[in-house]
Amino acid sequence: MTAATLAEVLGPAMAGGYAVAGLVVLGWEDAVAYVEAAEETGIPVVLQAGPGSRAHTPVAVLGKMLRHLAEAASVPVVCHIDHARSLEECLEGIDNGFTSVMYDGSNLPIGQNIETTAGIVERARRAGVSVEGEVGFVGYAEGAPSATTSPEEAARFDRESGADALAVSVGNVHLQTQTTASIDFAALRAIEAVTALPLVLHGGSGIAPELRRTLARETRVSKFNIGTELRMAFGSALRKSLGDNPEAFDRIKLLAPVVPAVRAATAGVIRDLRHP
Repeated sequence: MTAATLAEVLGPAMAGGYAVAGLVVLGWEDAVAYVEAAEETGIPVVLQAGPGSRAHTPVAVLGKMLRHLAEAASVPVVCHIDHARSLEECLEGIDNGFTSVMYDGSNLPIGQNIETTAGIVERARRAGVSVEGEVGFVGYAEGAPSATTSPEEAARFDRESGADALAVSVGNVHLQTQTTASIDFAALRAIEAVTALPLVLHGGSGIAPELRRTLARETRVSKFNIGTELRMAFGSALRKSLGDNPEAFDRIKLLAPVVPAVRAATAGVIRDLRHP
């Protein structure tokens, strides 16, 4: 199975009334666990290299690692750059084997956001790469507050940017460790009424599983970004491994039990989105 683009997995998801998981990758062990969970369930996934991941590991290394996993997988796997803030970051991803890039122009005036996104789309199309954009601002649990997506701006972005997916802000928040997000369904419906693109919710860990299932089934949300809850599963499994092996010092031995724990947590997440 070759690596897939975001458009190739979001189109069927939107048409079929389900969603796919965009899974935040920080290293080899979690990436392996995510792909094993995808193969266990037979459900496509999106492997996402965000700013933290890219600051820790060179994009050239991440691209080769994720493409290696994707091309050996038995299900479609998207290799995705998340929250790129410039054309250069997107092009670096495209040049290093990523099949999808997310340009985050949410801090820009809508006209500039659209213009920059459209330029990235033009370059990405030549390479057969998908583009996700963002309108509105998804805030952070311990940081900047959210700004709800304007339906008018979303409609204009949908018409003019050429993007394959649109991330929106409707109550979702990044980096929440509790499932306390309250989704504004009226705001989401207003966006759906004037757009046609698959919609994406960042901060999916803060949305309760039953609410994610409802959104996947009843709205055009076709991708949830999931990071925090899986990092929490990773941390819990690693702490147990350290406790169980107090004399161990080999990182391979210490990290080995983490992979099945993260795989199990991931399989639960992606099954929920496919079978709401």
